[in-house]
Amino acid sequence: MEELTSRRKGLVLAVLCATMFMAMLDNVIVNNALPRIGQQLHAGVSGLQWVVEGYGLVYAALLLTGGTLGDRYGRRRIFLTGLALFTAGSAAAALSGSIGLLIAARMLQGLGAALLTPGSLSILRHVFTDERERARAVGLWSGVSALGLTIGPVLGGPLVDAFGWASVFWVNVPIGAAGLLLAARVLPEFAGRARRVDLPGQSLSVLGFGALVYALVEGPARGWTDVRVLTLAAVAAAALSAFVAVELRTCEPMLDLCFFRDPMLSGAAVSGFMISFGMFGASFFLPLLMQDVMGWAPSGAGLAGLPMTAMIAVAAPLSAALTTRRGPRIPLVTGLTLCAAALGGLSLYGEHARYPEYLWVLLAMGTGMGMTFTPVSVTVMKRVPLDRAGMASATLNMLREIGGVVGVAVLGAALSSRLAATLTGSLDRIGVPAEARRSIAASVVGTGADRTRVPPASVQEAVDAAFVEGLHLALRCGSVALAAAAVLVAVLLRSVSSRGAAPVGEREFSTAPQHVHQEEG
Repeated sequence: MEELTSRRKGLVLAVLCATMFMAMLDNVIVNNALPRIGQQLHAGVSGLQWVVEGYGLVYAALLLTGGTLGDRYGRRRIFLTGLALFTAGSAAAALSGSIGLLIAARMLQGLGAALLTPGSLSILRHVFTDERERARAVGLWSGVSALGLTIGPVLGGPLVDAFGWASVFWVNVPIGAAGLLLAARVLPEFAGRARRVDLPGQSLSVLGFGALVYALVEGPARGWTDVRVLTLAAVAAAALSAFVAVELRTCEPMLDLCFFRDPMLSGAAVSGFMISFGMFGASFFLPLLMQDVMGWAPSGAGLAGLPMTAMIAVAAPLSAALTTRRGPRIPLVTGLTLCAAALGGLSLYGEHARYPEYLWVLLAMGTGMGMTFTPVSVTVMKRVPLDRAGMASATLNMLREIGGVVGVAVLGAALSSRLAATLTGSLDRIGVPAEARRSIAASVVGTGADRTRVPPASVQEAVDAAFVEGLHLALRCGSVALAAAAVLVAVLLRSVSSRGAAPVGEREFSTAPQHVHQEEG
């Protein structure tokens, strides 16, 4: 690789930070637009879930393939292709006139993000060769990525109020176009290496995760005993089991399971997955609660998240410094514990809660998220060989994204199931006929909803109360999962620190096929 000047290194870092910020922003900026999308495109809870899951599922399923393509055909070329597709998908989403077209555009965005993000961390590692310089660059990159995840709702609310829901997608277009022009000028090319695309692994992962998410999203609406739901659950179990078997046997796997033999990498992976599981799941439903139930405007609901954003900005650099001095165990366990407490605390508040009462929840949530992002990235960077950085980066991003996808699906299933059961009982008590009860429950939970008719006040109150009860269950499930993850990570990283384990490059990959150690240039 050519020698780069300090100015060009700075421009490379700016491009990578801007594009990662945009990709992470798009995970959550749409959340504050969901109530307005539901009203204008006539979508129920599961339809809105697919607006989020369409992006996340394609992104997660193709991340590892994006890393492999970057290794084979050059990271610069694949990065530029992904950025172009992401920008085009953003424009298509903004122009969508139906919920189906919007979901398809979100999938195109996910494809673009899957191509541009895997190489980002790997490019940083190649460009910034000095250890301290690299640590600062990774810290900034991680902080900007985390900021994108948290500032999305803050930006999304005012945009929706001022310009409509399509504006949360239009905002990506000028950023993407400018990033594309600058990246084409400043990104260096890295020599690729002949690496086979793992088509069996790719096909099985897409099939398995797609079937799993579909079953979880549609189960509450169709019923958990529905033939289609049960069939897809069985397909998911078989495909994901076959995926693991294939990856263990192939010479050049899409997901190298040797990574997870290292307890430190496993701890980082669990942390990244579970933070996304809990926080993406919660952030999907909170705008629905604040806008549809509490009556907040999109701007107010977005600005209410500013304390969380501020705490992420404060905690991220502190966690980077703590990781450098003491290792990743303390910040990761602390971050998971704070997020578990925040979700559990949020489940104590209902539709009549006042903002000052639950402000502490947002502060704890922001601090917890800020404590986890940088340690996860730094751990992966330090523990894998240089020539495996592309796969490691893709694996980390995939686990984070899969965590978000599964979080929205699982917590959404808990919410929707409790909502449907509670709502049906409440409507029965106020004398709503059986056929009308089924119709109302289906419209609230399902993919389609008639938002043009205003329901009677008693019915709307029943819907709101049932939603709050379902949300409380979902939040408590997320809290328990995060608390369990904190305990698991504490145990995994304690075992590493007690025996001073060597990096993966010195141990776990020693038995791998020799070609995986070849340098890329």
